[in-house]
Parts: sequence; structure tokens; C-alpha cells
Amino acid sequence: MQLTSILNSIEKYKGFVYDEVIFDRKAFKKTLLIHVRPRVGSKGYCSGCGVKGRHYDTLAPRRFQYVPLWAILVFLVYAMRRIDCRTCGVTVEMVPWADGKKRMTRSFQWFLAGWAKRLCWSDVAAAFQTSWSTVYRAVEGAVEWGLARHDLADITAIGVDEIHWGKAGGFLTLVYQIDGHRKRLLWIGQHRSKATIEAFFKWYGKERAANLQFVCSDMWKPYLRAIAKRASAAIHVLDRFHVMSHFSKAIDKVRAGEVKKMKSRGLNPVLKGSRWCWLKRPENLTETQGDTLKELLRLNLRTVKSYLLKEDFNNFWEYTYRKSAARFLDKWCSRTMYSKIDPMKDVARMLRAHRDLLLNWFDAKGQVSVGSVEGMNNKAKTTTKKSYGFRTYKAIRVAYYHALGDLPEPEFTHRFC
Repeated sequence: MQLTSILNSIEKYKGFVYDEVIFDRKAFKKTLLIHVRPRVGSKGYCSGCGVKGRHYDTLAPRRFQYVPLWAILVFLVYAMRRIDCRTCGVTVEMVPWADGKKRMTRSFQWFLAGWAKRLCWSDVAAAFQTSWSTVYRAVEGAVEWGLARHDLADITAIGVDEIHWGKAGGFLTLVYQIDGHRKRLLWIGQHRSKATIEAFFKWYGKERAANLQFVCSDMWKPYLRAIAKRASAAIHVLDRFHVMSHFSKAIDKVRAGEVKKMKSRGLNPVLKGSRWCWLKRPENLTETQGDTLKELLRLNLRTVKSYLLKEDFNNFWEYTYRKSAARFLDKWCSRTMYSKIDPMKDVARMLRAHRDLLLNWFDAKGQVSVGSVEGMNNKAKTTTKKSYGFRTYKAIRVAYYHALGDLPEPEFTHRFC
């Protein structure tokens, strides 16, 4: 079977014929050139309005990169016709295998975009003998195609969070769908501000926002205010990870202060070098850290008392009923306010101030995946780390939508990867 026969069986274009195939061995990289010509009597389509038009003249042959074959570069070669359109004037024709002025075929674009989900973009470029910019344009095209066909139906739960980006302390606001049946990135915005979260709700629409049943976020005030205003019918749940992060910060503050006091009094700073013993979950401690923690827990230190208060509060998340959890929360806060440990008292005040939002956890428990937000954030960080960071917002936006957006893809008669 000839190569042209194979191409006709998988990618046959109406009005065009696969013609001569040339294998160029003398090129810097071995190349397969597949010439395409218009079928006799066929008319071209105007790239402006998509209407058939009369042939005006023909441009020089142009190469369109195709999916590589046996590690050989493959190009479709075609001399573009110019169309004399009654509406748009003289324009270059629209071809079915490529979009606009792109020099890659749609097949190659989706081929690269598929591999870009598995590997970092530079590795994809090296593996398939192309450039990083070509891979980026392929992914960008796939994201644009998917976003234009974004399905926003049947969304009942969203999670709002921010992620650090850039060296200057910049942030990105990320909004996820966290329904039990689907978890994906819905929207990304630059900065972390009131205007950013308002921009999301404006994009999302009043009707969809009114249909939301659950919203999960941290305790940042602009988020709380915007959600209360724009999605007032939804049950607002505080993200467990962010709540517990306040405990970690408080314990670290107590530990640092206690080490400083020990040094000033000439005592042995037994807490020095023990930071991660207090901040890690017990199951994540190394053997050495676990032994160190056991020894330190025997001492009458403010850091130990703070750690025990945090571990006791973890029982809050195990309750089944809202009323029982409310009683535990009130007792824990009262006990902590008598502890004389200022950082932990600040945590108790914060919990009291957000009491109703905390207890909403038990209304949402079992109905929505409230732990999904941090899981999606970890995937976003992995995407950034895999590519050694992104310099521009445009690039990171494309990468996040591609990796986390669960965007639709076109139907193909076959797949290359």
C-alpha cells in the first residue's frame, strides 16, 4: 500500500488530492515531502467569510508540518491559491488541514498537545524534532479550541484558591469545579484581589452563580465578601488545609519565640532544628523526626502545649453532626483562650469569627469533595515545576488550562498518541 493511500484512508480532504511524495535524504534532517494539489475543477474557500470563490492566482509552495513517521520529519507541501471573493476581495484560501497562517497541520497540533500533557514542553520539542515555541503554539491552539466549547452545565460546587506565582510575590486566582463526578479548572485570573474574584463571577454569570450549592474557599476577606454577595444561596465551606495552616504558623511562631528566650537565658535550646517535627503530620515524619518529637513531648514547653492543642483540634473534622462539632469547637476555643499562648489565642479568635463557615463543613461533608481544592493546587504546582516555571501569565494560563481544564477535544477518525 502506498503512503498516499494510507493518508487517503485516515485524512482525506474534499477538493484536494495527495500527489507526489519525495523523500529528501540530503536535507539536514531526513524529510518526507507530501505534495498536495487541488482537485481539478474544485474551488477554494475564502479565509475571511468561508464562501467559495473564483481562483485569482497561486502563491509559492508552503510547507505544513505533519506528524513524524519513523523519526522522519513529514511535511504537506501546497501552493496556496488566492481567491477573488465578492465580499472580502482577494484573500488567501482556507485549507482544511491547518488553521489561519499556522505552518503546522491540525493533526500535528493535537499530536504535540497530547504529548505535552505527559512530558514538559521542551522534552516534547526535543523528542519530535521541533521547537519549544511550536509546542507552545500547539498547546495554545488546543486550549483555545477547548475553551470555545467549554461546557459549564451541571456545576453545583466550586473551589476558589490562590497560588503563588513569580518572584515578586505575585498570585494567581484559580477557580475549580469540585463536584463528585468532575474536578477541573474552570477559570484562572491574574492577581489576588477583589477585582479578580469579581471578574470570575462576571464571566460565570448570575444565573449559574445562583444555581451553585457549595463554594469552598480560604478565609481571605475579598473572597468571603464576593461569595456572600454573588453566590448567597450556596453553602460556603472553609478549606480544611487553609484552616490548619494557621495552626502551623502559630506553632512555628511559638517555637521561634521559645528558642529565642532559651538562648537569651543561656539555656540549652532543645527546640533548635525541630521545626518540621511540629509542622509535619505524624504519619509523614521520618524515623529520626519521630524519635525527636517523642523526646520533646515529655518537656513542659509552650510549643508542646500548642502542638497538643492542634492535634486535639484535628478531632473536629471527624464529627458527623453539626451540633456535636459546634460544642467541641466552642469548648476548644474557650480552653485555648485560657492557655496564655498568644499565637494560639489568635487562632481561637479567628475560628470564633468564622464559626458558621467552619460548621458548614458538616453540611457539605459527603456531598462535595471539599479536599479537592488543595489536590488541584498540588497538580498546578507540579505543572509549573515540571516546566521549571513560566515567565509570562499567558504561558502559565495556557499550561494550567491544558493540564487541569479537562477541555474537550475534536473527534478524530484515529489517534496518534
